[in-house]
Amino acid sequence: MHQPVLAPSILAADFAQLGQQARAAVKAGAEWLHIDVMDGHFVPNISFGPVAVRALRSLADETGALLDVHLMITAPERYLEAFAEAGA
Repeated sequence: MHQPVLAPSILAADFAQLGQQARAAVKAGAEWLHIDVMDGHFVPNISFGPVAVRALRSLADETGALLDVHLMITAPERYLEAFAEAGA
């Protein structure tokens, strides 16, 4: 039987301390980090773009964590290359 995977969302993090809080989640045992990318279309929030994902990719590479990037955006195909290049 497979073990469940817990991927804490970093959306609740203090964006001014995003790196520190993501690192704390990994240090506490998170093997995955969930990144909700929102553009205000499906939900009334705007969150992360490729630049933030690239910064979190560096942290993930350093710590061994995996990124689970959820594109809740209109026309995601327009942004696939940018997010893929950022390490999503």
